[in-house]
Amino acid sequence: MSDREVARTVIPVLYNVNEAAEALRLSKCAIYELIRSGQLRTVKIGNRRRVPVDALAEWVASLDAA
Repeated sequence: MSDREVARTVIPVLYNVNEAAEALRLSKCAIYELIRSGQLRTVKIGNRRRVPVDALAEWVASLDAA
């Protein structure tokens, strides 16, 4: 890498359902059920649903509170 090149780390702020499932080590079906039941917040971009990274943290925190 030359002096001008800079290594960049991209930190995702939104996950698709597959990525959310992988991050939580759950199945896609489990993620869809959490979304359907209102336990996991999503945002809609066009026709696609995305799960904000902070929504995953909120859901995990809600498990501790229960």
